Amino acid sequence: MFNSFKEKISEVLLPGDVFTFDLPDLASNVKPEKVICGPGLRRDGDDVRVCKCGILRHKPPNVFWIDSQQKRYVPVKGETVIGVVTAKSGDIFKVDVGGSELASLSYLAFEGATKRNRPNVQVGDLVFAQFIIANKDMEPELVCIDSCGRANGMGVFGEGGFLFRVSLGLVRRLLAPQSEIVADLSGLFPCELVVGLNGRVWVKAKSTQQTLILANLLESCENMTSNQRQALFKRVADGAL
Repeated sequence: MFNSFKEKISEVLLPGDVFTFDLPDLASNVKPEKVICGPGLRRDGDDVRVCKCGILRHKPPNVFWIDSQQKRYVPVKGETVIGVVTAKSGDIFKVDVGGSELASLSYLAFEGATKRNRPNVQVGDLVFAQFIIANKDMEPELVCIDSCGRANGMGVFGEGGFLFRVSLGLVRRLLAPQSEIVADLSGLFPCELVVGLNGRVWVKAKSTQQTLILANLLESCENMTSNQRQALFKRVADGAL
């Protein structure tokens, strides 16, 4: 058991590691700090238990999570993902999101959809959707609308584009505010980029060649440092590749 959690930031932790926080004495009238545990961490009373192997990350003031390189996606309520429609059963579409089971998507879970105005969704289509139900005891359920009934960027993808998989760690780097990778990528070719938290990325540029170049560059960013990535992007911009 470790006493100081913050001293382990950026270090590799193993499942089973337990941390405790120095809570203030009740007689001191000091309000205890609120700690938010993200993926890979679990609260156990006043302790925090590590349940995934990875690097401990921290976001001020007290948000902690484990940055792991897992490949299988575990659905989480509220996360947006890219799914593939695999079947239609009555009024429900079955969607593959890369998890252990298929998720369900109702035909009414689209902006403006009614019993008479059904969305045009076919088997094999790609959808960008959000989980509204995701727990181990129920079938995952997706929607393509927000709380106000608007699509807000979600729905069925248009024609073209290229879908590929990356690690969940790279996905978090792409979705980070002011992501350096996305900024460097946008400086090469104008493109559309959709990133799902399930490790799937969809990209579409002006031509097929540019689309494939962008996809290859994103996959190459997995194990590159910032300097290596910028050097590679510069070579592409200069036409060396």
